[in-house]
Amino acid sequence: MSATETTRPLRVAVITETYPPEINGVANTMHQLVTGLAGRGHPVRVVRPRQAGDPRPGTPERDGETLVPGLPIPGYRGLRLGLPIFWRLRNLWRSERPEIAYIATQGPLGRAALRAAEALRVPAVTGFHTQFDQYSRHYGLGFLTQPIEASLRRFHNRSDLTLVPTAELRDHLLARGFARVEVFGRGVDTVRFSPARRCADLRSAWGCESADPVLLSVGRIAAEKNMDLVLDSYAAARTIRPGARCVLVGDGPELPRLARSHPEVVFTGARVGLDLAQHYASADLFVFPSLTETFGNVVTEAMASGLAVVAFDYAAAHRYIRSGENGLTLDWGDRNAFIATILAAVADVGGLRRMGAEARRTAEALAWPGIIAGVEARLRAVIAARAALAAGAEASPEHDGANLRGDYR
Repeated sequence: MSATETTRPLRVAVITETYPPEINGVANTMHQLVTGLAGRGHPVRVVRPRQAGDPRPGTPERDGETLVPGLPIPGYRGLRLGLPIFWRLRNLWRSERPEIAYIATQGPLGRAALRAAEALRVPAVTGFHTQFDQYSRHYGLGFLTQPIEASLRRFHNRSDLTLVPTAELRDHLLARGFARVEVFGRGVDTVRFSPARRCADLRSAWGCESADPVLLSVGRIAAEKNMDLVLDSYAAARTIRPGARCVLVGDGPELPRLARSHPEVVFTGARVGLDLAQHYASADLFVFPSLTETFGNVVTEAMASGLAVVAFDYAAAHRYIRSGENGLTLDWGDRNAFIATILAAVADVGGLRRMGAEARRTAEALAWPGIIAGVEARLRAVIAARAALAAGAEASPEHDGANLRGDYR
């Protein structure tokens, strides 16, 4: 590419079925992508479902956003699936053509966006942010795992490129028949998430003395997050540290049941912003037993907050934790080893502090600007590849107007 081609602004459409103020890893990542690209001078238009508090239909929308109708997701309060508005997207992009579309989700809105991009020959990049095929095992729908994977593979293989958060997941998807997969890493806000946010008053409100260890978990309180292992680990920890406390930050379908059956646990509900950062920093150990993550943003947020993390050795934990140095990792799914590791960790508070300090140093290298620059480079490469393909097709006497994305594959 020429210098001009690597610096000129790109018109980017970002299509996502979750976005702040919704609270989840995908929403956070999309916010970082949109603000990061805009901060680098690129005009970005977000297409997303309308949320509570958004302008009503028929009233002016916020600059840079197109709001579409949506339906609530059963069991996931506050989240919505966008409707498959193919014709509206096609008309929008005919009048305001993006140079590339980033499609973050595979719901009805994401699928309509991919169809519209194909119809208008707009290059499309898809993001693999959620392992929906793995979620099915936790809702009595394990028989759907393979059909869901096949559907995801067909969807992503229609795009010019699929971006995933780790090399581990990239290699897994390539082995499963996904094509053109590259890594879109994740950063962390080390100003917001910091050990400096630790608050003695908050710890006192949790009912713990200054020397009592606090076990923290942050995220969706749902079956796929393996929350029972958090609670079993806490019960074991109390056998050697009776003053230990367990704090669960988040909302989700399992919250009412767990709150009823575990009155000894502090359930805070969802927290955001500096309030969330204060909850992280006021704990002593981050407990993360989930087995269904594509990345796990909470791992790096906890590390930035100066916490040692106990997690299974995959996704973000595999990428950033050096077990015994800046956290502790276990073989995937080894429940007994997980609980034993929690026991050893709470017995050695000095060791926790040393690992937490090293975790903070690790997180300080994970700034978002460099991550966004890498995504921009991949978007430019896709645009250039599509342009070269189109130029070659037009120069060929055999060119018959075939779908360029099909030829590109």
